[in-house]
Amino acid sequence: MKKRIGLFFGSDTGITEEVTSDIVEAFEDIDVKEISEAKAENFEPYEIIILGLSTWYDGDLQSDWELFFEDFKTIDFTGKKIAIYGLGDQIGYAEYFIDGVGILAEVVLKNGGNIIGKWPVEGYRHTESKATIPNNINYFYGLALDNDNEPHLNEKRIKAWISILKKYF
Repeated sequence: MKKRIGLFFGSDTGITEEVTSDIVEAFEDIDVKEISEAKAENFEPYEIIILGLSTWYDGDLQSDWELFFEDFKTIDFTGKKIAIYGLGDQIGYAEYFIDGVGILAEVVLKNGGNIIGKWPVEGYRHTESKATIPNNINYFYGLALDNDNEPHLNEKRIKAWISILKKYF
């Protein structure tokens, strides 16, 4: 029996929503909710949760995630597997590349969650990121996409990340 998956995302320009659609196509039993419509209790039914967002400006969360963040910090992730994907600009905002992934990961870990789907740092040109795993700086907490500078790599990266996630499911 397949476990039910919940995917929560926020998108200002529609790019994260497009990426979300690509991810959703890979799974049979998945519920999708925009974070602007979510409540903390919406996370409870799922053993596996996928979170998606972009990072804006100098390391800010996507606007809907920013509004939901105080509620997000109250969620108990104990016993849950959490995967995170993020979009950012590794050239224009090299010192904040996909910081949103790291900000969410910190809360997930603090609240008992198990983060799955780490992604290699190799091949990116950023200078810093809160999404880099502190005790394993060769990996981000989750998938890193740069639609501003490397949109041609999105499909390949998404497929590879989904393969990694499916090993945990």
